[in-house]
Amino acid sequence: MTSARKIKLKLKAPKPRNPLVAPATQRKAGSHRKSEASLRKKENMALKKQLLRI
Repeated sequence: MTSARKIKLKLKAPKPRNPLVAPATQRKAGSHRKSEASLRKKENMALKKQLLRI
């Protein structure tokens, strides 16, 4: 084949990723207090302890 007949592929470079996004999503950011479920469970356990004492 001659060079005039060769097909040249042009690949676009992928869009560069933001290097700060990955660490931000891996961090556990959020509220610094107990969840509602854990508070409910703690109260139920305290109630059961009080009922066993009586």
